[in-house]
Amino acid sequence: MPWALVTGASAGLGEAFARALAAEGYDLLLTARRADRLEALWHELSPRVRVHTVPLDLARPEGPAELMAAAARLGIEVDLLVNNAGYGLRGSFAGSDAAGQLGMVDLNCRSLTALAHAVVPGMVARGTGGILNVASTAAFQPGPWMAVYYASKAFVLSFSQALHEEVRGKGVRVAALCPGPVRTEFGERSGLDEVALFDRLAADPADVVRDGLAAVRRNRAVAFSGVLNRVAAEATRLVPRGLLRRTVGTVQRARTA
Repeated sequence: MPWALVTGASAGLGEAFARALAAEGYDLLLTARRADRLEALWHELSPRVRVHTVPLDLARPEGPAELMAAAARLGIEVDLLVNNAGYGLRGSFAGSDAAGQLGMVDLNCRSLTALAHAVVPGMVARGTGGILNVASTAAFQPGPWMAVYYASKAFVLSFSQALHEEVRGKGVRVAALCPGPVRTEFGERSGLDEVALFDRLAADPADVVRDGLAAVRRNRAVAFSGVLNRVAAEATRLVPRGLLRRTVGTVQRARTA
């Protein structure tokens, strides 16, 4: 059976991706920082498919290389990469912890790029494979008071579209999934779970995973989960940039109050 590599697999969307892919018959290589969560998922899924877990922190510069070395030792060729690991922080950039901001860049952007670079040559050589990068509707506008997170997702969106075009026609599918709010632990870590609107608009992880896997199967460069999210993202093209960033900034600043 084909192998799927899922990052950030210990909770939230990553956990939901692992379950959905196991249901489709994929063997799984799962990674996240929390070994106990990965072990619990291994016990749940290993009776159905082959599962290997590699607990590590992909935000560390050597993390992606260590993960791919583990895959090589296990004899795994990755057929589907789900770049899901990431986090966001809310608050003013000037008043934030530098390590947390740079960690977002390392995890949301650097590790995603490193893993894609590690698997794409093999996929091209075999003439088959898929990469699903989890972006966000945040990618479509700047986000004052969540500046680095929004910028990191804009990178994921742009990179995914460019890579999609480079490998188009070579049997390799690349998609960027752009969900809006999702009911996962991301909301707790980013502080968004304290916002009433987030709770009202948040989607079920299973629905987002379904839409993401459908997108990579159909080789859609950009995919949304939910009609409202698509409309909101597309509408940013019609709003003057200055007005857009001030509006988002006003909303985000109110959330930090």
